[in-house]
Amino acid sequence: MGSESDMFRSTTAAIVAFMSLVVPAGAEDNPVVVELFTSQGCSSCPPADALMHELAGRDDVIALALHVDYWDYIGWKDLFADPAHTLRQKAYAREGGRTMIYTPQMIVNGQDDIAGADGLALMDLIDAHRSEAAEVSLRADRAGGQIGVEVRPLDLPHGDSYDVQVVQYSPLRHAEIKRGELAGRKLDYANVVESWQVLGQWNGAEAQTYSATLKSDLPAVILVQRAGQGPIIAAARAE
Repeated sequence: MGSESDMFRSTTAAIVAFMSLVVPAGAEDNPVVVELFTSQGCSSCPPADALMHELAGRDDVIALALHVDYWDYIGWKDLFADPAHTLRQKAYAREGGRTMIYTPQMIVNGQDDIAGADGLALMDLIDAHRSEAAEVSLRADRAGGQIGVEVRPLDLPHGDSYDVQVVQYSPLRHAEIKRGELAGRKLDYANVVESWQVLGQWNGAEAQTYSATLKSDLPAVILVQRAGQGPIIAAARAE
């Protein structure tokens, strides 16, 4: 966790970099998933949290903020933290051969990790993943509280299994932090994950459909991810 001066310099540079991006037409057909592991108890996290606001406005990115609970002991209990988010981050660390977890950390398409709020490195990774050919056709339809999903292989290697997941998030949440390293700060957080459920498993060999009742009226996205916290091979907004 770094100093506040470094924090604000990083924020400014990163936001300028993202504001200069031009998103190509049709990019929303194969969005890149960026998961941010963050905490209200982490003084280094606000620049990464600020980046999420920029990412949330892009059609070619699905940005998800997962608040973790392991900094709660240092003076402030994160209002949006979920122990399941910590477990997800630990699973990513195991899959990637890393021995520690930290905040802020971004995971891109379940594969690449970025420490802190390195906007330029993140931009490069998003561009690289966006240029990859689609392996799966994914369709998600929403009607009120019901969701229907269809996955169909395009050019997918055989032998793996995949989790089909639905994630719901709050587009904007506000926090007034009264203790800890960010005491006195009033911060807005973008795309805060509120629920995460697995619709089922998929063998990747043939088309399959899923349906479920959503837990709330919040926005929802579908992720198709190799089992064992592997790469996210497809993602879509449920609209």
